[in-house]
Amino acid sequence: MAEISAQAVKQLREQTGAGMMDCKKALVEVGGDPEKAVEWLRKKGLASAEKKAGRATAEGLVYSYIHTGDRIGVLLEINCETDFVARREEFRQLAKDIAMQIAALPVSYVEASEIPAEVIEREKAIEMGREDLAKKPDNIKEKIVQGRVEKLLKERCLLEQPFVKDPNLSVGELIKQKIALLGENIKVRRFVRFVLGEDLTATAPPLESGTPPAEVAPAAPEPEAATPAVAENPAPEPTGLDTPPKSASKATGKKSSKKKS
Repeated sequence: MAEISAQAVKQLREQTGAGMMDCKKALVEVGGDPEKAVEWLRKKGLASAEKKAGRATAEGLVYSYIHTGDRIGVLLEINCETDFVARREEFRQLAKDIAMQIAALPVSYVEASEIPAEVIEREKAIEMGREDLAKKPDNIKEKIVQGRVEKLLKERCLLEQPFVKDPNLSVGELIKQKIALLGENIKVRRFVRFVLGEDLTATAPPLESGTPPAEVAPAAPEPEAATPAVAENPAPEPTGLDTPPKSASKATGKKSSKKKS
């Protein structure tokens, strides 16, 4: 019989929420293999994390995380069953870990069931058109495409991602561990990831449309309006200049007449 360490029992208990004696018995029955021990407990109905998965989650918190450099931010809603658990440090730490995960590895969905059918079909169509599959038989091509699409979509789902702090553990498995530890069901409901400047490209098309130039256009006529105004003023000037010569000639005429007399 394989020797079962206290540490192995503790880890199995944290993962499944089963009792200490049940965890030890499970490890003994499967020769110390942790994965088989989890399966053994599930079959026996002793893995409490699985039992709690269907329970309602009406409490929780909205956690905000700003990554170093203030260029990436995450808002995360994570739910539990009671406000007592929502206030516990372990729950808050879980929220922080998941928010950091989202900041580090961008995702689109919480779990695979959220992915729209049209997204799946679009990805299949893209993979079907790959050049490396052009000469493959249809049945082989279908299997390859299915595998590629599943892999791609898993990368877009938060619960399927490897946990950044422990790649041997998925985010979904991390949550199950906390369910077992805290004794309540826990669910990630939704999240938003912000990246500085990310949406600037989305606003580019409106800026290139005709609307903004039309708003700026009225500034152009101002110099044009000023130009004719300058042209109109010189017209009276010649008239004013004509007057002095006439008066001057009259004055000259008077002087010359006096000399004759």
